[in-house]
Amino acid sequence: MLRFLPLLTLLLGSQSVMAQQPVEMADQLRADGKIWVVVAVIAIVFVGIVIYLVRLDSKIGKLEREVNDQKRPLTNRSATSADRPTR
Repeated sequence: MLRFLPLLTLLLGSQSVMAQQPVEMADQLRADGKIWVVVAVIAIVFVGIVIYLVRLDSKIGKLEREVNDQKRPLTNRSATSADRPTR
C-alpha cells in the first residue's frame, strides 16, 4: 500500500491543477450542443469494448472446458493402466 502512496499523491495533485484551467473546447462543444455527440461516441466505444471482452471471455471459457475435457480421459486411462498388474 505504501508503494502506491506517491503515485496517488501525484494523481490527486494533477487533478487539482487541471480542474482550475478553463477548457475552451469543451465550452464550445457544450454551447453548440455537440457535446452529446462526443458522449455518444465514447459510450459506443465503451459498449463495443465491453461486448468484445464478454465474447472473448466466453470463448476462452469454452476453450478451457475443451482442454479440461481432453485431459480427463488421459488421467483416467493412466489410473486404470496403473491398476493393471505388470507381466
